[in-house]
Amino acid sequence: MPYCTQADLIERFGENELLALARDETGTAIDTAVVERACDDASGEIDGYVSAAGYTVPLANVTRIITAYACDIARYRLYDEHASDQVQKRYDDAVKFLVRVANGTVKLGISTGPSSSSAGSVQMNSGRHVFTGGGF
Repeated sequence: MPYCTQADLIERFGENELLALARDETGTAIDTAVVERACDDASGEIDGYVSAAGYTVPLANVTRIITAYACDIARYRLYDEHASDQVQKRYDDAVKFLVRVANGTVKLGISTGPSSSSAGSVQMNSGRHVFTGGGF
């Protein structure tokens, strides 16, 4: 399930903008398949970052910030190479946020999944000393 929908994009950016970005072959309606693909791509991009932080994907509980950034990413993808500076900045901000989630400096406030899913995995925490002394 994508983290944003066509309705979310219309609510945030307006129907006219979405129609301009994803017009169907009649030229009078939004091509829902194009919009769904952009939303799915945005969700996949988000999943790549949040899974690196240990969250189970797809996220079962989608926070408002994830929906907002999913909209920004989907919008950027719809603009393709014609993105304005504002659209590019919003996309860049979304990626910066997701990088911070991936490296653990930002938490989403949701569970990272069942504890049994981490069995046999390695967790690394920078800045934490495990061994002290010993002449090494």
